[in-house]
Amino acid sequence: MEMFWFLPTHGDGRYLGSAVGGRAVTLAYLQQIATAIDDLGFRGALLPTGRSCEDSWVIASSLISSTKQMRFLVAIRPGLMSPGLAARMAATFDRLSRGRMLINIVTGGDPIELAGDGLHLSHDDRYRLTDEFLTVWRNALEGTEEEFNGEFLQVKGSKLLFPAVQKPYPPLYFGGSSDAALEIAAKHVDVYLTWGEPPADVAAKVATARAAAARQGRTLRFGIRLHLIVRETTEEAWRAANDLIRYADDAAIANAQKALAQHDSVGQQRMRQLHGGNRDKLEVSPNLWAGVGLLRGGAGTALVGDPAVVAERMKEYAALGIDTFICSGYPHLEEAYRVAELLFPLLPLSHSSASAAPDVRGEIVGNRHYAAAARETQRALG
Repeated sequence: MEMFWFLPTHGDGRYLGSAVGGRAVTLAYLQQIATAIDDLGFRGALLPTGRSCEDSWVIASSLISSTKQMRFLVAIRPGLMSPGLAARMAATFDRLSRGRMLINIVTGGDPIELAGDGLHLSHDDRYRLTDEFLTVWRNALEGTEEEFNGEFLQVKGSKLLFPAVQKPYPPLYFGGSSDAALEIAAKHVDVYLTWGEPPADVAAKVATARAAAARQGRTLRFGIRLHLIVRETTEEAWRAANDLIRYADDAAIANAQKALAQHDSVGQQRMRQLHGGNRDKLEVSPNLWAGVGLLRGGAGTALVGDPAVVAERMKEYAALGIDTFICSGYPHLEEAYRVAELLFPLLPLSHSSASAAPDVRGEIVGNRHYAAAARETQRALG
C-alpha cells in the first residue's frame, strides 16, 4: 500500500465553506506541509490544478530543495499545454528532483473554466485530444522523433534532448469515470484513479478498467483519492466530521452545488449523487462520509473513524485492487501528523514511514523515563 498526501494550493483551514480558521497559501506554509510529508514517510503528494489553485508546477518546483524523498504528483493539461512542452517540463523536473516526478493527466471537467483558458472542445473531443497528446508525449520521452498527424495535433520533428531519469518516462496517473476516460486509461496510463465511492462502485469501476486494459494488452494499477478523519475514538471522529461543516449554511451549499452541476465530468456527477446536495444522509457507506462534497469539487468523501476502523476500511479497498491511497484532511499540516501517527502502524505500507524509526518519541516523563512506545500506544487504542 502506498500513502500519498495533498498540498492544498487552493487554501486550507479548519472548516469548509467559511473563512473562520482559514489559512493563506504561502510558500512558508506549503514548505511546512511538504517537510512533514517528507519526514513522516508519505510516498509523496498530489498538487491540484485549475484556476482555483496556485500553479502546481511552480509550487512543486519551489519545493524540490525543501524535500528529500517525497514524490510530486503534478498535472499536465492536454489542450492547455503542447505535448512537446509538457515532455520537456516533466523531464527537467524529473532530473532536478532526481526521479521524484509523477504525472497526473487532467483532461478537465469544468467547461466554464476551460473556456476561460481558451479550450472549447466537448467532453468526448477533449478525451480524443488527450489520446493524441499522450501518444506524442510518450514518444518524446521514449526518445522517438517522428511526425504525428492527428485530428487535433500535428507535430513535426518533436525531440527531447534532455531525457528524464525514470524510464521510459515518469509514471502516468489518471482519473475519469466516463467510457471515453476509461479507454484513455486502458491505452496509456500506469495508475487509474477513482474518487472515494462506496466499495461496490469502486469494485465495478476497477473491473471495467481492468478489462479495458486487457483488451489493449496492458495491465493497470489502481488508486483512490479521498479524505481521512481519524481520531482516537470513533465518537471523536464523527464529531470532527460534523464540525468540519459547522459554519456552512444552506446558501453556501446551494451555491457550491450549482457551480458543480455545470461540470460535464461524469466523476463529479457521481460525487454529487452520493449526497444529493443535502446533509440528511451523508454516511453513504459504512464510515464513508460525503459531507466534504457538499462544498468542495473533486474528492468529496472521507473515511471517518478510529484508527482500527479506518485502517480496516482502507484494507477493504485494497482487497479490490487499490494499492495507492491519495489522502488529505483539514488542516493538512496537523492531519498529516495525525494520520501518520494513528494509521501508519496499522497499514501494510510498501514504503518506510517515520512511525517505524527507532528514535525517542514524546516528552521524557518526570525527567527520568521515556514515554510508552508507539506500538504499545496503538494497542491501547484498540
